[in-house]
Amino acid sequence: MTRAGFYPISSGKITFGRDGHWYCDGEVIPNAAIARLFSRALEVLPDGRGRLALGEDTAWVTIEDTPWVVTTVDGSPVQGFVITLNDGTTEPLDATTLRVGAENVLYCRVKERHPARFLRPAYYALLRFAEPAGDGMVELPIGAGRAVRLATPVE
Repeated sequence: MTRAGFYPISSGKITFGRDGHWYCDGEVIPNAAIARLFSRALEVLPDGRGRLALGEDTAWVTIEDTPWVVTTVDGSPVQGFVITLNDGTTEPLDATTLRVGAENVLYCRVKERHPARFLRPAYYALLRFAEPAGDGMVELPIGAGRAVRLATPVE
């Protein structure tokens, strides 16, 4: 693998990992600028396959879980929450799309239709506003009198 920080996109197997890191032939791509470029250039085709398109160069991407991950959460239940994705974009969190998946991983919808996995720091930032609701559930207050119910992690 190239060590100078340049990754010809057709030179190896490119993977976007569930941990939010980009990999080339199984090794993490340590250059944050390259990782951000790959995240911004990622296209998800209607059949769910991932593809990088940089100029005339394209490469298929193996997406381990979701095409984007939530890296940070800002805001509050009163003003609403804004999430930042690994490609540097921000958008309001549509709390109605929150769901708890396997292994207690939190997900939401982003970019109007794609699932995004919450990385642990973003998950903790959001769930600090949660309130116990009983029956193994918590409620995340949103606005005036509304709440989203979520399953609590199993310890």
